[in-house]
Amino acid sequence: MSNQIILPRIMQVGAGASNEVPTVLASLGCKRPLIITDKMMVELGYAGRIQECLSRHQIASDVFADTVPEPTVSSIQAGVDRVRDGDYDSIIALGGGSPIDSAKAIAILGKHGGAMRDYKFPRMVIEAGLPIIAVPTTAGTGSEVTRVTIITDETTDEKMLCMGIGFMPIAALVDYNLTLSLPSRITADTGIDALTHAIEAYVSKKANLYSDSQALSAMRLLAPNLRRAYHNGADKEAREAMMLGSTLAGVAFSNASVALVHGMSRPIGAAFHVPHGLSNAMLLPSVTQYSLPAAPERYADCARAMGVADGQDSVEVANDKLLKELHALNDELQVPTPAQFGIDRRTFFDLMPTMAEQALASGSPNNNPRVPSIDDMIAIYRQLW
Repeated sequence: MSNQIILPRIMQVGAGASNEVPTVLASLGCKRPLIITDKMMVELGYAGRIQECLSRHQIASDVFADTVPEPTVSSIQAGVDRVRDGDYDSIIALGGGSPIDSAKAIAILGKHGGAMRDYKFPRMVIEAGLPIIAVPTTAGTGSEVTRVTIITDETTDEKMLCMGIGFMPIAALVDYNLTLSLPSRITADTGIDALTHAIEAYVSKKANLYSDSQALSAMRLLAPNLRRAYHNGADKEAREAMMLGSTLAGVAFSNASVALVHGMSRPIGAAFHVPHGLSNAMLLPSVTQYSLPAAPERYADCARAMGVADGQDSVEVANDKLLKELHALNDELQVPTPAQFGIDRRTFFDLMPTMAEQALASGSPNNNPRVPSIDDMIAIYRQLW
């Protein structure tokens, strides 16, 4: 059995990679880019630097900076209107997962029209939108190398999973220098998101030899460096490892799919506005404990790749060490419980059946080594409290 592997056409990785935007545009024959980003990237000067770099090569560009965390149908509409009204031939997606996810949606809707719900999974989007050059500024989502975008329908509080080759950026410029100014909270949340991507890709029922190699390499980079980057954001060696690990984890899950953590995480984010990486972190220990009996050898491999177990440890010992590490990581990175985050207990418990149904509808739980029922997911949600 063969596996189709889909990647960006162009990847530039390492310090200064973001300076290659003009070269990439020239190779694509594009001359009129729209930079899609958020206000923070403008305030930090990152958008301005990209524009200056482009102007030195006689390339004019505009900036759309009205993307929001956890993008919604309404938040991307202004970007869609901007693309339709402008004469743009390409998009530069600058920022974390939310600006890049927004850019993916805008690139498709701006060219082909329709509503975001029209592109929701299980539809596979094969139409090509405007070409996207993704420049990530966080080490977490891996969105620069995935054929996935997540857009919330605010009328139903549903996080819509949208998939297909049409959402894959044409180029990914992975420059760890852009992460040096990240605050510790974002470093933690995006870092655990990346680690979750790697673990879920490896235990996914859709895992394959290629995705396995990327997932294990990602874990080897992420696990030893997440705490270092969290405690010292200026640690360039840790930042570089985290950035590459995040990209490799993105490649892994884009080609093997995520599983139960992500399926259950999206409804928490949609209903309670919890950042995606943070809701993943809340769930990762409990979901891993639930899933372990169905894939003990695979989880033991994860423990060894992360450096918390070695080849002398039995599968059982390695799995025990993995669970202890996931709890210890959440403690050190100060991951809150839903209650500590400020979520109302009664509202959370009342919504658990709906969240479980939304999780199941996303398709991700079916990739899990142990496929849960609605009642199983409700029980896991209850454990978080």
